[in-house]
Amino acid sequence: MVHKQAESRVPTEFGYFRIIAFSEFDTDWMPHMALVAEGTDFSKPINVRFHSECMTGEIFHSKKCECGQQLDYAMRYVQKNGGIIIYLRQEGRNIGIINKLRAYALQEGGLDTVQANLQLGLPADDRDFSVAIEILKFLDVKEVNLLTNNPDKIKYVEQSGIKLNSRIPLQIDATDESRDYLRVKKTYFGHLLNDQND
Repeated sequence: MVHKQAESRVPTEFGYFRIIAFSEFDTDWMPHMALVAEGTDFSKPINVRFHSECMTGEIFHSKKCECGQQLDYAMRYVQKNGGIIIYLRQEGRNIGIINKLRAYALQEGGLDTVQANLQLGLPADDRDFSVAIEILKFLDVKEVNLLTNNPDKIKYVEQSGIKLNSRIPLQIDATDESRDYLRVKKTYFGHLLNDQND
């Protein structure tokens, strides 16, 4: 079980968020976080994004994925419409940044993202969204509109007792560098992506 460890109102370039850190222990310096947009109406279905950490995409603006653009889109969306982003410390589909860079090196040799993970003896996707459900329940969220293309996230909500009111697509156009990555998301993981991202 995770617990609330700290909370503060934080100004960002997208607007103000109430940012809440959640972890099992108060000595955990890598907590999961909930970003609650100012003015969110908890009496209505809440717009929610489960977002897994991506240092390469969010901080270094890597073109290999669309993670940074997805986070920016979600922050703008919930500021405009109200909502919560659950930021999960699950770098590289939860294999960590070192293994992610090792997988990148294998991709330079022609493997796709799944093949590279498997060659390293790692799962194709080792993320667990149950902690996001815990956080939503802590925040007393009863009904959500989920910003996602990922069917696994939809299943977690549907099995949680929290009502899924709707899915909000979060489509980012493919680039030459991200096209293969998005193709694997669609063909291997079943992500609900537009044809333009094939």
